[in-house]
Amino acid sequence: MDSSSQDKNLPATAQRLKKARDDGQVARSKDLSNLSVLGGGAVLLMVLLPMGFEQLRTNLQQQLHFDHQALQQPQMVVERLTGVFGQGLMLYLPMGLLMVALAIGVAFASGSWALSTKPMTPDLSRLSPLAGFGRMFSRQQLVETVKLTAITAVLGVVAWQFISSHVQAFGTLLLRPLEGALGQLGAWMSAGVGFLLLVVTAVALVDVPLQKFLHGHRLRMSLEEVKREHKESEGDPHMKGKRRQRQREMAQRNSIGAVPRADLVVMNPTHYAVAIRYDDASMSAPRVIAKGADLLALKIRDVAKAHKIPVLQAPMLARALYAHAEIDDEIPSALYTAVAQVLAYVYQLKAAMAGRGAMPGDMPTPQVPPELDPHFKKKPAPEVAE
Repeated sequence: MDSSSQDKNLPATAQRLKKARDDGQVARSKDLSNLSVLGGGAVLLMVLLPMGFEQLRTNLQQQLHFDHQALQQPQMVVERLTGVFGQGLMLYLPMGLLMVALAIGVAFASGSWALSTKPMTPDLSRLSPLAGFGRMFSRQQLVETVKLTAITAVLGVVAWQFISSHVQAFGTLLLRPLEGALGQLGAWMSAGVGFLLLVVTAVALVDVPLQKFLHGHRLRMSLEEVKREHKESEGDPHMKGKRRQRQREMAQRNSIGAVPRADLVVMNPTHYAVAIRYDDASMSAPRVIAKGADLLALKIRDVAKAHKIPVLQAPMLARALYAHAEIDDEIPSALYTAVAQVLAYVYQLKAAMAGRGAMPGDMPTPQVPPELDPHFKKKPAPEVAE
């Protein structure tokens, strides 16, 4: 097989993408997850910090207060510790739940989620040293290495600029009152976290489309894979042709029961048989109600003779009707004239046999367009002498 057909240079089909999602393979950006956790955590912390600080100060005041009764009952210390733990849990638990909800919401919004147990299924092929060595030098790993190196360098530059510009102010914190020093330290931390989030946001804006591109690159398909998938989804054309052929044969066998309702049967003379019916009150054109070849054609002929249905020998018309008209369908318009000729002959024959007219002569040759005859061979064009 041509090696070029095996090059995976075609985009993944919808079925391939669906199968990958079912297997848990989706485009995931770790930097987007980091941004949702860090950014969401920073926002929640800023919103809940005043309330948390006030709650912490109240708890410290209560727990650092001792009286004579507390000293005589040591078990009260355990009760106080339990109360402090419960109050702290009620403060941090909602924050943790909000962080989890935020991370899940970002994953759903970005499309990087997949409900699949396939990634948790043990896969012994992952234990192969050769496979692990190949993953170390894959395109995905190379991009991750370059990205982490760039992030580390950018964060290092930002941290150095921030620290170098505030190093003298850091030394004056010990000379300030505690409340002022804590306020200044909080402002510096907010600024530092802000710079960090700017860097993570910029990286996430680059990483999200990059991961989608890499995911699409990993799922690219070769021409042979696309053909095989089409066969699996639509079915092998050869097998579908066989199934259609069997369905036609079954329909033809079942149509023998309709032969007694026919006006005439056209034959060739033993290979093909087509039963035609025409009712001017309910049909706009004659219809084929039964057809068959070989043994089935002989069966149609015998049933027609048993019910006194005229059987006419018209080879070209029989072949054309068999090839171009389906059961219970109207005959092709190109065969209207030919079928009208044989119907007119049959009507005259029936009228003569009933004593209502003269017996017709020989049946006229139906005018069948040669191109509708499957046995018609086009004559080659005469050669032109040079």
